[in-house]
Amino acid sequence: MDILSLAGLVLALVAIVGGSLAKGAGLSALWNFAAFLIVIVGTTGAVLLQSGLPTFKRALQLARWIVQPPPDDRKRLIAQVVDWAGTARKQGLLGLESQVARQSDRFIAKGLQMLVDGVEPETLRHMLEIEIAAEEHADTQAAKVFEAAGVYAPTLGIVGAVLGLMSVMKNLADPSKLGSGIAAAFTATIYGIASANCLFLPAASKLKAIIRRRAGDRELVLEGLVSIAHGENPRNIELRLGGFLHG
Repeated sequence: MDILSLAGLVLALVAIVGGSLAKGAGLSALWNFAAFLIVIVGTTGAVLLQSGLPTFKRALQLARWIVQPPPDDRKRLIAQVVDWAGTARKQGLLGLESQVARQSDRFIAKGLQMLVDGVEPETLRHMLEIEIAAEEHADTQAAKVFEAAGVYAPTLGIVGAVLGLMSVMKNLADPSKLGSGIAAAFTATIYGIASANCLFLPAASKLKAIIRRRAGDRELVLEGLVSIAHGENPRNIELRLGGFLHG
C-alpha cells in the first residue's frame, strides 16, 4: 500500500473542502450535478474517443497501482537470480525447470523457461528485450489516458462555466437568482481544475515512474538470465546486478 498516494488524495480533498468552508461557500457550493455531467462525464467521453479499447482497459487495470503499486524489491530479485545461478552451476540449466511453475510473474516464468530450453544467450536477450519494450510501451500508453484526462478536464470546466453563465444571463431580470447562478457556473471550473491537478496529472506521473521502475526490474532479470546462460559465476553475477540498486 502506497501511504503517500493515499495521504496526497486525502490532503487534496481536505484542501478543497476546507478551503470552501473557510471562504464561507459551504459544502453545498461544491456539488452541482450539471457541472459533474459536463466535466467528469465529458472528460470520460473525450478519453474514450482518444483511446483504443485495449489501452483504456489497461489504464483501468493500472489505476490500482496508484495506491497499491507492484512489489519493488531489487535486492530480493538479485538474491533470487543468484540462487538460480547457483542451481544452474550445480545441476545444469535443467535444474531450473522446477522454478518455472513457481513464478507468478509471466515475464520471469517465460525467461526461465527459455533458459531451461537452452535458448542461445543472444537470442534470449533479443527476445526478452522485445518483451520489455512492448510491455513498457503498452503501459505508458495506458498511463497517458490519465494524462489526457488532466488536459481535457480543465477545458471542459471552462465549457461548464460558460454554459452556466449563459443560463445566468437568461435570468438577469431576477437579481435573486444571479448570485447562486454564478456560483454554480464556476463549480464546473473547480471540478475541471481540481480533478486535473489533484488526481489525473499526478496519477499519470506516478504511473509513468512505476512503469519505468518496473522496466528496470525486467532489465535486471534479463541480465541475470543471460549471465546464467553464459555460465558465469554466481558471485560475479551478484556484483554485476548490484549496479541496478542505484537506478
